[in-house]
Amino acid sequence: MADKHATLELGGETHEFPVLSGSTGPDVVDIRKLYGSTGHFTFDPGYKSTASCESALTYIDGNEGVLLHRGYPIGQLAEHSSFMEVAYLLLNGELPSSEEFDDFNYTITRHTMLHEQLRQFYQGFRRDAHPMAIMCGVVGALSAFYHDSTDISDPEHRKISSHRLIAKMPTIAAMAYKYAVGQPFMQPDNNLSYTGNFLRMTFGVPAEEYEVIPAVEKAMDRIFILHADHEQNASTSTVRLAGSSGANPFACIAAGIACLWGPAHGGANEAALNMLREIGTPDKIPHYIERAKDKNDPFRLMGFGHRVYKNYDPRATVMQKTVREVFEALNVQDPVFETALRLEEIALSDDYFKEKKLFPNVDFYSGIILSAIGFPTTMFTALFALARTVGWVAQWNEMISDPAQVIGRPRQLYTGPTERDYVPLDKR
Repeated sequence: MADKHATLELGGETHEFPVLSGSTGPDVVDIRKLYGSTGHFTFDPGYKSTASCESALTYIDGNEGVLLHRGYPIGQLAEHSSFMEVAYLLLNGELPSSEEFDDFNYTITRHTMLHEQLRQFYQGFRRDAHPMAIMCGVVGALSAFYHDSTDISDPEHRKISSHRLIAKMPTIAAMAYKYAVGQPFMQPDNNLSYTGNFLRMTFGVPAEEYEVIPAVEKAMDRIFILHADHEQNASTSTVRLAGSSGANPFACIAAGIACLWGPAHGGANEAALNMLREIGTPDKIPHYIERAKDKNDPFRLMGFGHRVYKNYDPRATVMQKTVREVFEALNVQDPVFETALRLEEIALSDDYFKEKKLFPNVDFYSGIILSAIGFPTTMFTALFALARTVGWVAQWNEMISDPAQVIGRPRQLYTGPTERDYVPLDKR
């Protein structure tokens, strides 16, 4: 029970609403009975001040630049953990024991293959189809093949479908890449790690032995960890909203992929890389800085600022370090990284950007890394979807397990015509 209350005066009447406290972070005014008590709705476009659910998965303090998964700082997880361990953590609430980790890893590994008929779906897409279009279609189609795990009221069904989605997403994404470049699909190799297997399925060819470079594997694993979950963002909220209707998990994740595809969400790292390439060399940065300040100029600094973070994105710190490691391992000589470092340095020392709290986010460096590894920009968002699937299924499971969950149904501030009579066509 809440021991604090908020008082609202409306129409000469006073109404009290409970104030709920989480384990950390701001308190929340519980307005679930607002309409019934007052006949009024709240108005909050973009849900900037609305807590849409109760969750124990991820905590963000945007003012302090804090990101925790089940209480663990993202920097510690990215440095010491693995993506499979983080996936287990998000799904189960605690870090696994050695035995639990081996069992989980084995289960995921044994679900990586796609049904042979599902593989034929790719032939129906044009060769130049965007990988996200393919992923939307193929993931949605999974529900047509796995009827044995779509009963959302059964915890075991939810567990199996969650494991299948996490396991098959690298295969689906790698096949989307292979289809685009006209190369044969690579079968999963269960002897490799989750991330190493994805790299082999993406860049390996049947006639040659593929060598997984440890630094690249570690970099990709970090990128997956950093994108695994990020609280109630647009795509996660989409998954939850779709799931609240009782839709099967494969349809819900396909909905999340569709939302992530938007350039304001998952496409930001591609935009940041394109911006850095446009700038070119560090000596041109002052010119672009001035353009970014000009309200009449359409140019904007991509990869800076965030809807939630009003401080340095903790994921960006990890990414900056990872860029150096990948460049050294692959002997990459790309001036775009030096341009990025110099741009960050100049922007962070400029009062204009400091006042607007425009700090680098994870997208500022991740595109540079993915490009150095060999991914085309069209694959960037697909990789984001691959990683975020873990968070999506964890959030979906949490929502379905909540007995208080009801179908999502936002209301509106109506501004259209009031009631009027129909006029026959011949009299208008």
